[in-house]
Amino acid sequence: MTKTELIAAVAERSNITKKDAQEIVGNLFDILTENLKKDESTVILGFGTLAVQNKPERQGINPSNRQKITIPARKTVKFKASKTLLEKL
Repeated sequence: MTKTELIAAVAERSNITKKDAQEIVGNLFDILTENLKKDESTVILGFGTLAVQNKPERQGINPSNRQKITIPARKTVKFKASKTLLEKL
């Protein structure tokens, strides 16, 4: 599902215009992004948890020339599905 399809589904289920649904979905994504930027997790009961995960620096191998390289530390987003969501699947 794309963002456009999500907006259309929200508009249809909520009986609102696509413009209003676009604003709601956009605000939701903005709030989630701001929360993650502050290194705070977001728990949505019945759905799951979004959290920032710190990946440490590590050694790797360049596949084109087989030389060892250092992969820098980085942050990534981790999603853990709730038990309720997993049961529905």
